[in-house]
Amino acid sequence: MQIGQETVAAVTGGASGLGGAVARMLAEQGARVAILDMDAGKGQAMAEETGGLFHQTDVSDPESVSAALDAVEAGLGTPRVCVNCAGIGPAAKTVSKGAPHDAALFAKVIAVNQLGTFHTASQAAARMAALEPAGDDGERGVIVNTASVAAYEGQIGQVAYAASKGGVVGMTLPMARDLSGLGIRVCTIAPGLFRTPLLEGLPQDVQDSLGAQVPFPSRLGAPEEFAQLARHIVENRMLNGEVIRLDGAIRMAPR
Repeated sequence: MQIGQETVAAVTGGASGLGGAVARMLAEQGARVAILDMDAGKGQAMAEETGGLFHQTDVSDPESVSAALDAVEAGLGTPRVCVNCAGIGPAAKTVSKGAPHDAALFAKVIAVNQLGTFHTASQAAARMAALEPAGDDGERGVIVNTASVAAYEGQIGQVAYAASKGGVVGMTLPMARDLSGLGIRVCTIAPGLFRTPLLEGLPQDVQDSLGAQVPFPSRLGAPEEFAQLARHIVENRMLNGEVIRLDGAIRMAPR
């Protein structure tokens, strides 16, 4: 799908980090971008920067997602591109100091990362399905989800996060197959160590140490590099049902 002035895109977690880079990239290509995020201050600022729309959205709540997509349709039009970057990653072991992992915390991580991805992707797809096809292949839309290398090599303290991202990986192919008859593609990016607000809050020597673990290039990934891959997925129609690691060949150690 060619990104241009007729393209409407919805980006969850688009107020900052990977989602913010995607929002900027799409806007630079001429797309009308909707930022769906919990952070009203940063979300509104990003919408102003990109000339788009902000709607405060709790992706773990399907009704909140529906209201957000209603607002996007009313303000910009039906999205043909949906990029899911909203996520959380609290650390906790399965058992710590004799106590089991907090069940509510585990459920919250699943609710935001996995169910949130499902809610937005499925609801966006239903709206895309009502659009006229664009292009010779009958394409109606593209969904790009975000997993993590933790889906494959979850570290100590990442049991909830790894499970949630593993769920996103597991949804990718069946979702793409479900939507193939509607002309909607689905891919997932599994990033490694990237320069996100979480990592940028660490001391510089810690950031440098983490970057040195990446075989090549030996540094933290830039959010713009994530956005470049998201753009390629949107534009390359043969990319469908695939999970793409974007990690500089890192394979995470237990710690």
